[in-house]
Amino acid sequence: MAEFIRARSDEQKALRLSEIKLAAQRQFAERPYHEITLTTIAEALGWSRANLYKYVSTKEEIFLALDQDECHAYFEALLTALPDGAGFTPDVVAEIWAGIANAHRDYFRLGEILSGIIEANVGIDRLVAFKRNYYQGLDALGDRLATMLGIDRASTDALINAVFFHAVGLQGVCFRSPLVAQALTELGVNAQPADFRASMRDFIAMCLAHYTR
Repeated sequence: MAEFIRARSDEQKALRLSEIKLAAQRQFAERPYHEITLTTIAEALGWSRANLYKYVSTKEEIFLALDQDECHAYFEALLTALPDGAGFTPDVVAEIWAGIANAHRDYFRLGEILSGIIEANVGIDRLVAFKRNYYQGLDALGDRLATMLGIDRASTDALINAVFFHAVGLQGVCFRSPLVAQALTELGVNAQPADFRASMRDFIAMCLAHYTR
């Protein structure tokens, strides 16, 4: 096991947390959430579980921090790609939005376990901070879409949420676990993989047609 040196400064603590998140993210890319534990994360880092406890209390704290990073990156990408005064048509917005959703699929995969598992197993302070960051991003994107599309803020919030929940469900279909794949093989089901980006583009275009009519 590699020698563990406890962080002393805030900068060192931030670096340790980044290492923890990266280890969890790599495991999440390869295995189901329930197979990831503080022990598997500690082992990947070459730490003891006791050393990992110096920074986090539950694996949900790690995944909440991961989701916050993914959420921020998603909103920032949309705000950058949909600048003020661009005058994009709904079809162009749908194409851009689908491309960004496709580039941030980990955000939607985390969304599948966010409310029922992750948020239910973290402290109130961490949850408040997470929600504060989320609503800041939602407000910024909602204002941008309201101006660009000429619709009210209630409609933009509903639109953003509709896109999110559709993407969460679609990502669940696209990210097929080995166990599901084995079950389908035994059943002789030849399920064709969904085209995430194309499906998202069509869904977003449909939503935009509804809210801008």
